[in-house]
Amino acid sequence: MSYVNQSLQKKDAMALVTGQPVYTDDLAPKECLIIKILRSPYANAWIEEIKTENAKKTDGIACVLTWEDVPKKRFASAGQTYPEFSPYDRLILDQHLRFVGDAVAIVAGETEAAVDLALKRIKVKYRVETPVLDMHTAKDNPVLVHSEENWESKFPVGADNKRNLAAKGHEEMGDIDAVLASCKYTVDEVYHTKADQQCMMETFRAYCTKDHFGRLNVVASTQVPFHLRRILGNALGIPSSKIRVIKPRIGGGFGAKQTEVCEIYPAIVTWLTGRPSKIVYSRHEALICASPRHEMEVHVQVGADENGIVKGIKVEALSNAGAYGDHSPTTVGLTGHKAIALYRNLEAYNFDYEVVYTNVQAAGAYRGYGATQGIYAVESAVNELAHKMNMDPARIRELNMPVEGERMYDYDGNLTHTASCTMDRCLARAKEMIGWNEKYPCRDMGNGKVRGVGLAMAMQGSSISNVDVGGATLKLNEDASYTLSLGCADMGTGCDTILSQMAADCLETEFDNVVAFGVDTDVSPYDSGSYASATTYATGNAVINACSELKKRIIKVGAGMLGVDAEEAEFDGKRVYAGDKEVSLQEVAYKGTCGNTQELQVTTAFSSKISPPPYMIGAAEVEVDKETGNIELIDYVAVVDCGTPINPNLARVQTEGGVSQGIGMALMENVQYSKEGKIRENSFMQYKIPSRVDIGNIRVEFESSYEKSGPFGAKSIGELVIDTPCPAIADAVYNASGVRVRELPITPEKVAMGILKAQLEGENHK
Repeated sequence: MSYVNQSLQKKDAMALVTGQPVYTDDLAPKECLIIKILRSPYANAWIEEIKTENAKKTDGIACVLTWEDVPKKRFASAGQTYPEFSPYDRLILDQHLRFVGDAVAIVAGETEAAVDLALKRIKVKYRVETPVLDMHTAKDNPVLVHSEENWESKFPVGADNKRNLAAKGHEEMGDIDAVLASCKYTVDEVYHTKADQQCMMETFRAYCTKDHFGRLNVVASTQVPFHLRRILGNALGIPSSKIRVIKPRIGGGFGAKQTEVCEIYPAIVTWLTGRPSKIVYSRHEALICASPRHEMEVHVQVGADENGIVKGIKVEALSNAGAYGDHSPTTVGLTGHKAIALYRNLEAYNFDYEVVYTNVQAAGAYRGYGATQGIYAVESAVNELAHKMNMDPARIRELNMPVEGERMYDYDGNLTHTASCTMDRCLARAKEMIGWNEKYPCRDMGNGKVRGVGLAMAMQGSSISNVDVGGATLKLNEDASYTLSLGCADMGTGCDTILSQMAADCLETEFDNVVAFGVDTDVSPYDSGSYASATTYATGNAVINACSELKKRIIKVGAGMLGVDAEEAEFDGKRVYAGDKEVSLQEVAYKGTCGNTQELQVTTAFSSKISPPPYMIGAAEVEVDKETGNIELIDYVAVVDCGTPINPNLARVQTEGGVSQGIGMALMENVQYSKEGKIRENSFMQYKIPSRVDIGNIRVEFESSYEKSGPFGAKSIGELVIDTPCPAIADAVYNASGVRVRELPITPEKVAMGILKAQLEGENHK
């Protein structure tokens, strides 16, 4: 291959580094109405009266909308599939306000100053009620987050609004209690992960216009353009054919933009007024009314025999949906499936889950999508099991990890066999890179500081089997260049680049001869969107299919020009030839524009019945100050099997970014609420994310397998890479300090108090 497996520069790199206007707000027309939202100061309240007359009289105000002015049709805002797994529990504006930050009114005006003044002039009389803020007491609580009769769950996910349940399920294989009872060693612990914010650089934003056909044009920073079109149509009560969604460059998403967060507001304003409008969330809004990771409490029971063979795993997950059920049924599914499937020798497993409504900010999709929480819990439990057995945690993985050709359980709990997998090589290399044999479990540095190491393994998936669809349209242009139209969303991942690399190799042309452009739902092929690690695998296969079909058409046209049958002709990327006769691709391209009935353009799609997992080993070295509890991450190594890395540099950057986010989740990121339901961490002054000085040394290597079903042997990587830091760092901290922290983040205070508690218990024992 000339381009696949090569570290080519991203196609949009120069535009980005030279500051060209490529993002949503850069492209918005200057005449856009400015939109802002009046937000609820209460976690659970009803609007008894809202007075907007003075606000409407403010100079420069175009409209003020309340719950009385918008459609009353409930919709789901999670962009995934249809029918949506998430409950239909939202309105554009609702009389019932369910969290601090919920939308009360929409104000649109000529200037920001006018809108700010109008917001102050709106007078609201609230009936404040007691909120339910604790997920442990939410189920069957007398306080109902959703008491409305038109609440609806279109898919059987165990949701019941009269019980505050957004989802509930049970899965099992074998007799888990009997298997655990037979195990010589068991661990039974509960692990708690908090909500985490995606903190992408570009906050939520969108602008809308109406075209001369009266259609709504939506330009949005979204990961799911086609799903967004459907969601907006449902919310507005208009056909999707009247909506066009265009995705410009995205300044990061990490799952946050897999939910319709802000687009409905300019959509309703433009639909009602006919005027262009835009909304740009402040960082404050992006922290209090967005779509963070689901808080979860995961109870794990795991058992092994005297040889270290893990025979049974029981997982019980409690997930906090917040005020709305976006992504709640699907995220929690991965909590059990991706963690349990890591252990190939199971004789039984059990997975129970409940997702509850509470009066806090609604959760949504975040990189790792529920697997992050489950893998943290199960891998931590297995680390504890290894310590209980006096076994090296690396050794217990060697005995139980996925091995190519050996059995494993897929997402639906079906027994299958591992296809492409180099987890064993990943572990061996990670141990070598971190110096495991020399450093495990810890080293006293002689100055009150101790260094410890820890590791974990993870797997994810490559698209959602039987759900996700990748699409590609490929056209030969008259100058012999190719246009690649994509329906997936490049949000900084470089998918436009890697898909062009695939196309260039398939077509045997120059990389720069392939022009890729992003999503316009009017002209782009249907694609589920950029989430669930779908792009490389699903859309990549669609691109290969498109190239194969277009080559056939090029050969057919060229053969006709040569006066031979298509079966006699061949194509080498520059010419169609048969024997000593040939026509150039340029001539074929010209022929495609005149006097030709064979279209030199194809659209193909790809959907898979399988989701081949990528695999990863992560190993951390931390230094703990035993006097203060301070934790310094010294080194983190990540060894990944994503099949063939299409662009190794981009795959490495993806890995480094995911590891950094996992480090933040492990050590510092924390969403907390006051007793009134207000988020305490509502700016970057309070919400700490890792800076460059916090993440130590991150080193990434690849141990490539070859996935036969993937494009050029590739699997996807985007979700996987956030999954190992939490359990690896937690065990490294334990090895260094003797303190086992089971609630994230692992802060110096928790470690220091744990050390002090151990000292006091030791003195009391004496």
